[in-house]
Amino acid sequence: GGANQQWQLVRVGGSTPSPSASSSPPPSGGTYANPVLWQDFADIDIIRVGDTYYYSASTMHYSPGAPILRSYDLVNWEFAGHSVPTLDHSNAYNLNGNGRAYVKGIWASTLNYRPSNSTFYWMGCMEFNKTYVYTASAVDGTWSKRSTINNCYYDAGLLVDDDDTMYVAYGNSNISVAQLSSDGLSQVRTQQVFTTPSSVGTLEGARFYKRNGSYYIFLTRPANGQYILKSSSPWGPYTMQQLLLNLPGPVSGGGVPHQGGLVQTQNGAWYYLAFVDSYPGGRIPVLAPVTWTSDGWPQLQLVNGAWGASYPKPNLPTPPRQVKPMIGSDSFTASTLGPQYEWNHNPDNSRWSVGSGLRLQTATVTNDLYNARNTLTHRIQGPTSTATITLDYSTMRDGDRAGLAMLRDQSAWIGVKRDNGTTRVVMTNGLTMDSSWNTTGTGSENASASISGGRIWLRVNADIRPGSGRQARFSYSTDGTNFTALGSAFTLNNAWQFFMGYRFGIFNYATQALGGSVTVSRFDLTTP
Repeated sequence: GGANQQWQLVRVGGSTPSPSASSSPPPSGGTYANPVLWQDFADIDIIRVGDTYYYSASTMHYSPGAPILRSYDLVNWEFAGHSVPTLDHSNAYNLNGNGRAYVKGIWASTLNYRPSNSTFYWMGCMEFNKTYVYTASAVDGTWSKRSTINNCYYDAGLLVDDDDTMYVAYGNSNISVAQLSSDGLSQVRTQQVFTTPSSVGTLEGARFYKRNGSYYIFLTRPANGQYILKSSSPWGPYTMQQLLLNLPGPVSGGGVPHQGGLVQTQNGAWYYLAFVDSYPGGRIPVLAPVTWTSDGWPQLQLVNGAWGASYPKPNLPTPPRQVKPMIGSDSFTASTLGPQYEWNHNPDNSRWSVGSGLRLQTATVTNDLYNARNTLTHRIQGPTSTATITLDYSTMRDGDRAGLAMLRDQSAWIGVKRDNGTTRVVMTNGLTMDSSWNTTGTGSENASASISGGRIWLRVNADIRPGSGRQARFSYSTDGTNFTALGSAFTLNNAWQFFMGYRFGIFNYATQALGGSVTVSRFDLTTP
């Protein structure tokens, strides 16, 4: 309802992309509003290293995978990096004609830091099969795949104990604990430590903690509850308490806050960062303080019996450092893509470049956007936002299609079609998948107009407030100032089964032959 709008001054014109500029540090004191970030970052794991907080999330079939956000106050977040540089686990992640991997890939995984060797560890199970271990000395540095463990640590939570032993809690309903080798790269032993009572149902999404000598496994009951197990040993026996069930959340129309993780501030206070189902936009983070009872159980701090729409900001020993804005403009002048972007499946790296804009050569001959390689995605800022790209289409070839999509299992796009030597701007809808994520519709033209000149601005305005009937609207401009609406409003699908919310997608694919290209000289993401 407008209570969470954040305003900033963004420079327009020139060649410096706004994401490289920093926003002002947040004022000390005061309150923060939930959600703390209105973008799709689900299956949260959160840690603190020194005065810095890190937040890891799921990405399914998007590449690079397992994004990491960074904050200095738990409220204001910035993109930092990705733990999984490429999804090299099977050919299906390459969209090269050997299958595809929609809604597979990076599910709930775990991130932690080991002080003894100053190393970050990421672990995740892929497709209920094997667990992959990646490490880095800095989250925004180079991540390396270090090992594969022949056991699926489903919904893993990693604990580095006081004696430097590493443990993983994992499982669905039957919860197990594994002890890792001294280098953290293989399994020493594993045993089941808890069976979820039938009266509770399913528990998963494990996070593993130690506090005052007690071990805790934090578990979610999807998608409306949160429970915690407590023991004096990592191997149990564990006793269980309920933290929340069917708790009203702070996002109008959204679901119950659940899953996520606990984190302690430098001053000793505890917070719970959960997510709220908020489709069609996805799953968005909300933050609440936690206190502990005298016998060592966490209690969520409520506001009038609900997760608060606002709370006092965390009390920190020093003013937090500034972070980069999550919205703004990018002219793709850097030598690499920023971590705010992810490809739909792995890209063909020989057919794109940045430095002088984003150049996309056609990488696939197809009539199906869902099969097209090198579609670059960006999360949508809620509750409403607008994406605009500046597109040079002068080097497109006959049969090529390039543009800006609202991308999910039901999709639509605005873009340029070149056929028989002529170009048109087209709004296309009716791109659909079935429940197994096979393409059932490749789309049809809803509206079009003739264009010339080689450059066009394409725009999508998206309303991703949770609920049915939310819409995206498409428009274009030939001068960058005056925009013309094109086509019908596109009604967004708010079913949860695809898990990931809608994204903006920048694409260029061929329907006849490879060889064409386009250049995106600017991407703008703005809020009202």
